[in-house]
Amino acid sequence: MFVKHTVASTPRGNSGRLPLTAMAVCLTLRDMAFESDKIMFEIYKEAAYTGLYRVVYFTELQDHNKEFEISRAMAGEHFYDGFIKTYRKEQAKEAIGKLLERLNGGEALSTQDFARELKPFMPS
Repeated sequence: MFVKHTVASTPRGNSGRLPLTAMAVCLTLRDMAFESDKIMFEIYKEAAYTGLYRVVYFTELQDHNKEFEISRAMAGEHFYDGFIKTYRKEQAKEAIGKLLERLNGGEALSTQDFARELKPFMPS
């Protein structure tokens, strides 16, 4: 059986939770059965580059870009994370893209705004 470990010294995001990038995520046997039904993502604000909000879909990273994308997200400021269903993932990504455009356009959105907009795409 696998155990979930977290890094205690990692700064916490607005939600008070550790960002997904800061977790050593190990799946339980129950989670493994549904691993392909959802996509893990994180929205973060770039600290070292443009200061724009970006999204990384961890579950879809390939070997050639995995380290770079995870390092980039770790260097940024955590904003929101979660899972979207694989079913209708394109619509979910479109919704996330529109939310990012609003954030990057200067609109003040909260994590609750994100949760409300993404609720139809999140696993139960």
